[in-house]
Amino acid sequence: MAKSSKPSPPKTAKIKANRARRRVLRLARRLAVQKEKAERSERHAAVDSTPRAGRPRTRRASRR
Repeated sequence: MAKSSKPSPPKTAKIKANRARRRVLRLARRLAVQKEKAERSERHAAVDSTPRAGRPRTRRASRR
């Protein structure tokens, strides 16, 4: 037999405040991760753009 629907509990000010706080913290964390990723990709791009010292590599070394 199907379960009957149950009304959700009333939304108290405390619950609303906690949800808002969590929302703000999630946004802050998401922005921090985005910023970190952008910085990381920038660093990696800079690493590749610098020329190698010595003779240029003509063929790749064997992986085995």
